[in-house]
Amino acid sequence: MDKAQIKTKDTLSKYSFAVGRRKTSIARVKLFVRGKGEITINGKKSQEYLPDYVLQETINAPLKLVNLAKADVIAVVSGGGKRGQAEALRLAIARALIKSDKDLRKTLKVAGFLHRDPRIKERKKPGLKRARRAPQWQKR
Repeated sequence: MDKAQIKTKDTLSKYSFAVGRRKTSIARVKLFVRGKGEITINGKKSQEYLPDYVLQETINAPLKLVNLAKADVIAVVSGGGKRGQAEALRLAIARALIKSDKDLRKTLKVAGFLHRDPRIKERKKPGLKRARRAPQWQKR
């Protein structure tokens, strides 16, 4: 191998790693800034994994905002539903973009892509039917 091949291999292997969470969904992302614009989720292309147009736009929003549509994303997502997974992915991609370039933080923060949605289902309490639903009172 000559030096030119080694340099290109090193630049292709550099990535930013980040984690995003929403409700019970967890997304782990590797962001390659120099790429072809491919997004892979759990080994599938993003169009296969999330065929809904709105969810596709949710995932691509941080990349479009900073004009990095050519970045490659490899993601592993688990837990929750498709919407929660897409929003966890959006947060993870935004965090990975900040790791690759600190100047993007203000732009992403103003757009609201760095806000983690912490809402999760409340646990059931003893003596109640659900988290807060008490049994109905009976006179007899």
